[in-house]
Order: sequence, then structure tokens, then C-alpha cells
Amino acid sequence: MKDIKKGTIVTRKSYNDDILFRVEEIINTAQGKYAILKGITIRIKANSPIEDLTIVDKSMAKNEFDKLSKIIESRITENRNFVNNYINILCGKILHLDGDRRYAEKSAKYYKKMGLNAIVKSVPENKQPIVVGNLIRRYKPDILVITGHHRKGYTEK
Repeated sequence: MKDIKKGTIVTRKSYNDDILFRVEEIINTAQGKYAILKGITIRIKANSPIEDLTIVDKSMAKNEFDKLSKIIESRITENRNFVNNYINILCGKILHLDGDRRYAEKSAKYYKKMGLNAIVKSVPENKQPIVVGNLIRRYKPDILVITGHHRKGYTEK
């Protein structure tokens, strides 16, 4: 079996290789080796036996990222007039706290492309309750978005 380690991009055979994941951790259990997985293009956490994983070629992963980016860009372009004319009026200022730096960066990028007035901060989940009050007082947002992932309970339901 090829070397699956932290950072390897994989899919799960038992789910028809439907989602790209990055391996976050390899753990040894009485049942064998398991990988803790984090979705790359969608926000999902899962665990999987190592034997169920398929390593994804980097060029294939890049193609999937490019395809997703094109879909998002297309939706932004299609909805730009709506966004510019209505959403900013309705939404006002957005404050978005995200426990994951990569998703925070993606969110900031897309808020900007849509022309939304958004402040995005990458704040670890355990610190969000401590800092949220000060950030609200500082930025006075009309909308507060808090996103992240949970470290416990990796099994999908």
C-alpha cells in the first residue's frame, strides 16, 4: 500500500471516491490504522480505515479545485447585479469568525468577489467565546457568522 501520512490527499472507496480529503492524523486502534480526514472542497470531518483510502494524484486534485473555483466564479458573476443592488443594502456589515484558517481565507476571498462588506477573522474555536464580544463592539456588524469544525466525534452521521 502506498504511504498515507499526514497531509496526503485521499478519497474513500466505500463512498465511491466522492469527496477529497486531506489526512489530518493517523491513529492506531485495536481494529487497525485509521485516518482522521478533513474535507478540502467542502467542510466535513470523517474517519476511515487506511485500507479504504485512495491516494489522489496532485494533478487530479488541482483539476477538482479548478472546477469548483469555476463553478463559484460563475455563480458570483451570475448574481453580481443582485448582490450589488440588494444584498449590501439588506446585509450591511458582516463579521465572520472561522476556526479554520484555510476556510477563513476562502470566505474572505469570496465575500470580496461578491462585493460584500465583510470582516473575516481566523479565530480558534476555543477562543471565539472570549473574543467575540470585543470584535462585535469594535466592528459593529449587522450579521455575525461563526463557523468551524469540532475536534470530537469524527464519525459521519
